[in-house]
Amino acid sequence: MKKPRSWSWLLLFTTSGTLICCAIPITLVTLGLGASVATLASSAPWLITLSQYKGWMFASSAVLIGLAYWAVHRPGRTCPSDPVLAAACNRADVLNRRFIMVSGGMWLIGFIAAFGLPLLLRF
Repeated sequence: MKKPRSWSWLLLFTTSGTLICCAIPITLVTLGLGASVATLASSAPWLITLSQYKGWMFASSAVLIGLAYWAVHRPGRTCPSDPVLAAACNRADVLNRRFIMVSGGMWLIGFIAAFGLPLLLRF
């Protein structure tokens, strides 16, 4: 039996990366906790590099979320006819759909914090 591909870890890494590099620091600065961000940046200088490429990070994570959505919802996708395997397949589908929704929500929160808040604060 062929082992299915797992996008879960890649999705979790990219959506969490968008939150860590971009959304959390911007939100902390907006709340007046700039010293916390300075401490975070001095203890983890790689966050500065990630934040310089936040556009690419958000674009790549959006593509990965889209691919995962397509993989779960693509036409012609069926579960096996064996009752035990069908039950496992259905459970995996439910978990994958939830995981994609959580990843999409994390991405949306990060996108709003990284790109929407700075635009709103300019006015």
